[in-house]
Amino acid sequence: MAQDRIRGVLSPVVTPFSEDLSPDAERFIRHCKWLVSQRVGLAVFGTNSEANSLSANERMALLEALVNAGVDPKRMMPGTGCCALSDSVRLTEHAVKLGVAGVLMLPPFYYKGVSDEGLYRNFSEVIQRVGDARLRIYLYHIPPVSQIPITLNLIERLLKAYPTTIAGLKDSSGDWNNTKAVLDRFAKSGFDVFAGSESFLLQNMRNGGAGCITAGANVNPAQITSLYDAWQGAGADSMQKAIDDVRKVLQSVPMTPALKRTIAHYSRDMSWNRLRPPLTELTAAQERQVLDGLEKLDFGMPGIREAALA
Repeated sequence: MAQDRIRGVLSPVVTPFSEDLSPDAERFIRHCKWLVSQRVGLAVFGTNSEANSLSANERMALLEALVNAGVDPKRMMPGTGCCALSDSVRLTEHAVKLGVAGVLMLPPFYYKGVSDEGLYRNFSEVIQRVGDARLRIYLYHIPPVSQIPITLNLIERLLKAYPTTIAGLKDSSGDWNNTKAVLDRFAKSGFDVFAGSESFLLQNMRNGGAGCITAGANVNPAQITSLYDAWQGAGADSMQKAIDDVRKVLQSVPMTPALKRTIAHYSRDMSWNRLRPPLTELTAAQERQVLDGLEKLDFGMPGIREAALA
């Protein structure tokens, strides 16, 4: 494992929108700064960021705004994988030039049933066309959404061809057996495996993982980073259970609007409730379910109100 690689807890930062549904850069920057203050890395433009509802130009503008606002690009792992090869290349090249720690790359996901050969060619083309030794790619395995798996054989082939560029993987399969198989096969050689949910953080760390990239860190950063810091301690299992209790509330309804509603509630900034179609806000009943569930857990987001007013 290279010493300069990003590790720990990262969040696919939710994207705020203005009334006209354009990205709200100011709120985005404030939320990112709050997350960094909580020691959370920024996996901007992930699934719960509504990344695939954003254009390439919008993503690039937001990333530039973050860097220009003084946020350290070495704390960033933006999502750059698209269906179109040219978009993936453009976003990746832009991110690398800004100095990010790495990029999180979906496979091209529109065509189903594609072969490992086709996926290998896609990633290989991106690497060769970007042509920058600073590039570090973290493969994004999320078959419940993409329906395109990143197989063990594909990882092995990419690592053989590009051993310094292919840096790791985010496993959002929800299948611990798959995560464990990746860890067992590649972690000892320096391949960084991130769990795709905080619910797998402790297991991942105990088996040689690098941390987690999780939507829950948008709202529960302190608890999750505390477990990352103390995973070898005697209280780690109880810390994991407390984190799981919060996660269960959030994922009892559609996750992205749940995260936005939670931020809106604790920051007292209702603008956070906006989503881009086709996603929609929670129903009144779903809102009550989430907020009541969090209240029963004595949940809070310390500092979020102050960050919203900064």
